[in-house]
Amino acid sequence: MQLVTVLGATGSIGVNTLDVMARHPDRFRAFALTAHTRIDLLAQQCRRWQPRYAVVANHQDAQRLAESIQNGSGSPATKVLWGEEGLVEVAAHPDVGTVMAAIVGGAGLVPTMAAVHAGKRVLLANKEALVMAGALFMEGVRSCGATLLPIDSEHNAIFQCLPPDYRGDPQAAGIRRILLSASGGPFRTIELEQLPRVTPEQACAHPNWRMGRKISVDSATMMNKGLELLEACWLFGVEVQQVDVVIHAESIVHSLVEYVDGSLLAQLGNPDMRTPIAHALNWPQRLESGVTPLDLIGAGALHFSAPEPARYPCLGLAREAGEAGKDYAVALNAANEVAVAAFLDGKIGFCRIAEIVAEILHRWEASEPQDLAVVQASDARARHAALALIH
Repeated sequence: MQLVTVLGATGSIGVNTLDVMARHPDRFRAFALTAHTRIDLLAQQCRRWQPRYAVVANHQDAQRLAESIQNGSGSPATKVLWGEEGLVEVAAHPDVGTVMAAIVGGAGLVPTMAAVHAGKRVLLANKEALVMAGALFMEGVRSCGATLLPIDSEHNAIFQCLPPDYRGDPQAAGIRRILLSASGGPFRTIELEQLPRVTPEQACAHPNWRMGRKISVDSATMMNKGLELLEACWLFGVEVQQVDVVIHAESIVHSLVEYVDGSLLAQLGNPDMRTPIAHALNWPQRLESGVTPLDLIGAGALHFSAPEPARYPCLGLAREAGEAGKDYAVALNAANEVAVAAFLDGKIGFCRIAEIVAEILHRWEASEPQDLAVVQASDARARHAALALIH
């Protein structure tokens, strides 16, 4: 029986994680569930799963949640915590073996690092943790004996295509390059002249995946793929130049690994996040996930193309940040989060997202991210600068 903390239980990854766990009640039990704003859904999940802990953003939400999940005796069946301290407690608790790190954005960095430092089995869906603090994160994994399993469909696919004994040395494994597949988002074929006028609703209408609003916008700008490129470098020990992005509209080939002998290994499946979640939850054994098997005959032809730089400038900006090193990736991620939030609030246009990120990067005074405090200071500095540009 695995006791699982789900950081970000009410988001797309969290909901799918609980769906997979519910199919195997003899294997998994929810130890702690967390949410930011979706208190009503978290209350439903707590009544269903009876976790030992639940964590929300603030004391007011904690009181509301506790009242909502009271049992028949009038006392809460689940202890409710709040704030970053609560997240850290349930991520690093000694009774927990597995932590699903699915909090979106920089907010997930500290609790995910806490799980790493506690030596947990960390299922990583929060790519920003590696983008912001890759060296610190991976050193924590090595020194604290944590097990790191990628949940993003692309990185999980790469993980499945690597040798079972891979230890982060691409040359020794004969790896030439990694190819990250990308759907191209909802604006893959739209005329470029129309992009400045697209709405948040259009940007969030992904053709293949059901995701949260922020990550949906990142998919539309392809910043999501840029962050995944940086994440892949840390996860698999490759250089930025060894990672290429390929547009694959069907989202059936989830990523590929090219070897020096000419072999190209790919992982295929229907676009359903329960596949990588199930793979990581029960790794190295396989687990039934509830996903419909892929019908290759029905799928028909698969198409691939190169991303257009003019359509996806955020992808190039992410590559620039990765090549520059230091804390450029911290600035990239922070500026993007602020700009995407402003777009979703109707304060800026779609194309302004990339412009704001570019301006922050091109004026950035870089520093070495020697510890988590420096990373957090750089993050705050970049957010402040991006907000100033928007205002």
